[in-house]
Amino acid sequence: MTVESPVLTSLENGVFGITLNRPAKRNALSSEMIEMLHQALDRADLDSAARVVLIRGAGKDFCAGADLDELLASADKSENENAASALRLGTLFEKLRKLPKPVIALVQGRGLAGGAGLATACELPIASKSAQLGYPEIQRGFVPAMVAALLRRLVGEKMALDLILTGRVLTAEEALAAGLVTRVVPDAELEREGTDLAARLAASSASALALTKRLFYELDGKSLTEGIGLGARVNAVARSTPDFRQALVGFLRR
Repeated sequence: MTVESPVLTSLENGVFGITLNRPAKRNALSSEMIEMLHQALDRADLDSAARVVLIRGAGKDFCAGADLDELLASADKSENENAASALRLGTLFEKLRKLPKPVIALVQGRGLAGGAGLATACELPIASKSAQLGYPEIQRGFVPAMVAALLRRLVGEKMALDLILTGRVLTAEEALAAGLVTRVVPDAELEREGTDLAARLAASSASALALTKRLFYELDGKSLTEGIGLGARVNAVARSTPDFRQALVGFLRR
């Protein structure tokens, strides 16, 4: 019997698709899956035909977090081994941020723990109305460690502490209000909404998208004066790109 890959990829019309493909395990993040996600993002980064990345989960859930069988087995490993394993997931979140292409996540069903972290590390996480997001690690005697670095930036100190200390799970609308997702759509519209958004982004200037994303994250921790200075430098770089000249000439000729 042929065993399907836990991560599937595709490239069509500028959209690099990544599918978490362990539906029987609620797309739980195994070490193999994490490595394959790293490889997929590296391919998306290097492929000039890929302008936007779209991540989805097969089956009813986006991703229920870490593979519990692997997590249990890790109790017998050394601290250094476990730190290296955890860092692979953490650097996956970082790689999503550094990728010079916008990333959309389609969240259906449950997006929990590392699965919630994966979704919220993307620029544009879209949730179906029945989706749930949360960080219930503490309820399993575990620590929501790598996701805390993301969560604190996304929702602020008090809300982040509330979510990780209680482990409570949010509805899609609550996740939207907290700033964990960018929009909520009817369940039946999730795929269409995501692919339409991906198509619109793929039709945009690749250099403008890359510069905008890089600028946005580099503003983190900078003062207003530093941020404006950085923005001025990025503005100047953007004016020198072929995409800028072509788009402006085309607009003026209308």
